[in-house]
Amino acid sequence: MTHKPISRYPVPDPQDWPDDIRARILEVQEKAGFVPNVFLTLAHRPDEFRAFFAYHDALMLKEGGLSKGEREMIVVATSAVNDCLYCVVAHGAILRIYEKNALVADQVAVNHRKADITPRQRAMLDFALKVCRASGTVDDADFAALHAHGFSDEDAWDIAAITAFFGLSNRMANVISMRPNDEFFLMGRVPKAPK
Repeated sequence: MTHKPISRYPVPDPQDWPDDIRARILEVQEKAGFVPNVFLTLAHRPDEFRAFFAYHDALMLKEGGLSKGEREMIVVATSAVNDCLYCVVAHGAILRIYEKNALVADQVAVNHRKADITPRQRAMLDFALKVCRASGTVDDADFAALHAHGFSDEDAWDIAAITAFFGLSNRMANVISMRPNDEFFLMGRVPKAPK
């Protein structure tokens, strides 16, 4: 286990968390078995914590044409481009779990064109990476490429919004030196111990 600070900014003591933030953090801890550092570090700014997780949930928990695993693929691929250690590691763990595939997160983070994913997912990540690197060049041909793989215009919006939201998240995680929890590194790689 690491003992380095999880952020260059102060992490508030649990007794100082507003009630709604405490409830959210305790709910996550109950579900995951630990508290992901993103919750602890963003508690430094309660209003931004609330706004961040409201938008996160609106994008990542919604029903639509993208599976939960595909949403995580977008996060991993674009976070790798943005050099965000926290999001590649944390969302890579979630991706491995959703896809039940111990290899996919590393493959997507390094080169999605060589990853063991479907042609549809490859087209999705091509679009996401174009949004990430050169959104000003997105045009009708990019939408046509998505349509050819069964994506709707609403799906394209979701791909772009996830990419854009995590662009903000990646940059803030890098600026504040947010460290991934040690637990994330093995999640989805090794079987869970029986309870």
